[in-house]
Amino acid sequence: MRLAILVPPSEDGVEWRWAFDPQEAALRAGGIHVTEVPWTDPGDLSSFDLISPLLAWGYHKEFDRWQALLDRLEAEKLSVINPVPVLRWNSDKAYLAELGGMGVSTVPSIAVRSIDESSLNEARRRFGADKLVIKPLVSASAYGTHVLGPGDPLPEAVQGWRMLVQPWLEKITDTGEYSLIYFDGAFSHSVSKVPQPGEFRVQPEYGGIIHRCEPPEGSLKLTEAALAAAPATCTYARVDLVVGNDGALQVIELELIEPALFMAEAPDSGPAFAKAMRSAIERFRE
Repeated sequence: MRLAILVPPSEDGVEWRWAFDPQEAALRAGGIHVTEVPWTDPGDLSSFDLISPLLAWGYHKEFDRWQALLDRLEAEKLSVINPVPVLRWNSDKAYLAELGGMGVSTVPSIAVRSIDESSLNEARRRFGADKLVIKPLVSASAYGTHVLGPGDPLPEAVQGWRMLVQPWLEKITDTGEYSLIYFDGAFSHSVSKVPQPGEFRVQPEYGGIIHRCEPPEGSLKLTEAALAAAPATCTYARVDLVVGNDGALQVIELELIEPALFMAEAPDSGPAFAKAMRSAIERFRE
């Protein structure tokens, strides 16, 4: 079994081996041969049994190129996990509003086509909140994310961008985020990601403190409702949850493209992941 995992190009200089190596080890132990392929220039992919964008980090910075790759994968009828319609849908955070409209508890969000001061004022009015978080609708790893307090001007660097506007979450610096990881629709493990003091971002590159944890009460039901709303079933998935300002759990991110899966925290250290990917290959072979 041959699997191509899309990874960042070498010139990006981003450190990705910490996520890739545990995944590769698990897959290799499961009898799958893994080849790393730069997503920006993948070449001929027809010899692979399966292609996965698990490490296609940086796609948000070259979104036209990413969309062209998705079009190509679809046109060539290549075996892709997660499926291309899921990758396309999950690439734009406007899906959060869709989830909310389907009754899934999500962080209140407004998608703005071209952000300006008037759209911030409207968001403050609608949320009943003076403090906001803004982030690009196509982004990853807190790219372009800003916290705006009362009276803070819109940063010049993002004026006119397509942005998602959300209320500031009062508990984010204390409880951080919970990430629940699923393989083939079955819960595998969960981690808590808490920002370091003085920070609100929970990603490892910002010093986020990550530990394995038990899924909080009600999180499995909420996560599975969010995954059921995706355009297709996912072989791998990570759902990020937060404590909302109303005290209830809310979905802040549905990670179906290139999530860190925190394999070191998986109770089985990887067999469930490898089994899910093998099953995907076998389904495509039928």
